Amino acid sequence: MCGRYTTTAPRPVLEKRFEATFKAEATPNYNAAPSQQLPVILNTEPGQIQLLQWGLVPGWVKDLKAAPKPINARAETLVDKPSFRQLLQRRRCLVPADGFYEWQVTAAGKVPHRILLQNEEPFAFAGLWEEWVDRQTGEVRPTFTIVTTEPNELMASIHNRMPVILQGREAELAWLDDAVSLAEHQQLLQPYPADLMRAYAVTTRVNSPANNDADVLAAA
Repeated sequence: MCGRYTTTAPRPVLEKRFEATFKAEATPNYNAAPSQQLPVILNTEPGQIQLLQWGLVPGWVKDLKAAPKPINARAETLVDKPSFRQLLQRRRCLVPADGFYEWQVTAAGKVPHRILLQNEEPFAFAGLWEEWVDRQTGEVRPTFTIVTTEPNELMASIHNRMPVILQGREAELAWLDDAVSLAEHQQLLQPYPADLMRAYAVTTRVNSPANNDADVLAAA
């Protein structure tokens, strides 16, 4: 599972890294949480970084309040679920980040950890997106979910799932490319190499999305 992450790099750094321009104002986020508007790059507009709500709302939903809003989608079962299979075929996205949080279950309770790359550079989660249209007002609400996979050796000691971090710029471009086959897109959904990542415990301040400042990143 991936329920919190960070995207703290300055706007110019992200624009250069992903070869895309921000379409809306965005500030560093030290504790990105579901329901927030967060930076995403859509396969239909790869040159733009847009803000989408985290928590996928399928287009067929009638009652928005009662609808499930999955924040994650399991890589292993994407093609088994018609709604996710269609999104895998036509609505993929990159979710820029530079770390994510996971809670390790211990005898003393759940211990939050921040996981990031060894070089601390930005990366992209593999994501899926959708548009929900309000039938009464015509409002279009774009949302997204983050694809997860089995944990690598580093993550296995912390949690039994991890978000899919696409392995390099070539993989990111392939994920966005509509000309790439379904099977090839599935092959991109692998655990990131453990030796290129690191993790450290953080304080329980991260437990509340209201705490969204640089201090959340501090080691416990």
